[in-house]
Amino acid sequence: MKIERIQAYPVRYPTRGRFKFFEGPRGEALGRAAVLVEITADDGTTGWGESVPMPTWSYETLEASVNAIENYLAPVLTGRDPFDLHGAHAAMNKAISPGQSTGMPITKAGIDLALHDLIGKAPGLSLAQQWGRAPGGPIRLSWTLNPASLETLEASIEEGKAKGYENFNIKVGPDPKTDFELCRRVKESVPGGFLWADANGGYDLASALYAAPRLADLGAAVLEQPLRPNEISGYRRLRQQGALPIILDEGMIAPRDLIEWIRLDLLDGVAMKPARCGGLLPARRQVEILEDAGLMFLGSGLTDPCVSLAASLALYGAYGLSYPAALNGPQFLAHSVVKAPLTPSGDRLEVPAGPGLGVEVDKEKIKEILVELR
Repeated sequence: MKIERIQAYPVRYPTRGRFKFFEGPRGEALGRAAVLVEITADDGTTGWGESVPMPTWSYETLEASVNAIENYLAPVLTGRDPFDLHGAHAAMNKAISPGQSTGMPITKAGIDLALHDLIGKAPGLSLAQQWGRAPGGPIRLSWTLNPASLETLEASIEEGKAKGYENFNIKVGPDPKTDFELCRRVKESVPGGFLWADANGGYDLASALYAAPRLADLGAAVLEQPLRPNEISGYRRLRQQGALPIILDEGMIAPRDLIEWIRLDLLDGVAMKPARCGGLLPARRQVEILEDAGLMFLGSGLTDPCVSLAASLALYGAYGLSYPAALNGPQFLAHSVVKAPLTPSGDRLEVPAGPGLGVEVDKEKIKEILVELR
């Protein structure tokens, strides 16, 4: 079997509710941009993946992702054996070289997912079966709180509780005092839930050192990405303080990055995202590194639509994720391109059981949200 062609479909999913990463400079809703990737083999077998660029979170944009796939990644992968995943990643990393870490990992993740889907469909194996593991699941979900003001907080908490959610993740930074009040109100409403504070690099060091012990006293269980990814000495200070487990996200791209941070004793765990780190192949390796080091493995996402979401569910199920996953695609997205959308039952989401990613893409649904790039 050889890869015959790779096609990229730029789309923009409509959203519901407020999520700060999907807002423009004037607060307008922009929707969730994504690139659906279709890989076709010379025997007609197809695999689907999804890249989820988000310029308010990373440097990768919808336009850049499409250009990279069509003009740089597809040419070096066409004609290759799709089962050679390591070779595919090596070819992609040669075509778009690393900077400090993997170059354009969100874009490359769409290719990786499509290859996993293709090589599972050919013999009829799910992702878990490809890996020789039990599928696991269902996955418990965490409800995301990112209120524009504290006045809207209660309504968002009640919405999550009404849908059956018992665990919450909150967006914090840069103002610790607002964060303390946010944390206090959430714990008053759901005292037994797992409360996950995510700063997305929004604190400076002084604010993070001030906030961490107080967030712990108010009931937060972990503090994710308190500082910018390159503030290494700051992470050392936070680890030495020891007020809360320090979880990395934005800066943890390649397995070699994780190994280096573990050697320097800079973190307590990672919020894993296959979409962030180049796809399932490097994501699995990072989970295994965390397991070997006895560090925390949390699961989150980039507000993944169903194709990318299916990959995350498979990874977290197969590797026995023990914490609620911050997978908020079902919370914020108002459209799906798969024939049977992934819909939670309460706060539980089943791991797709079919071959490959376990979901079937409907091209007619893609047409509804397809965008034309200039």
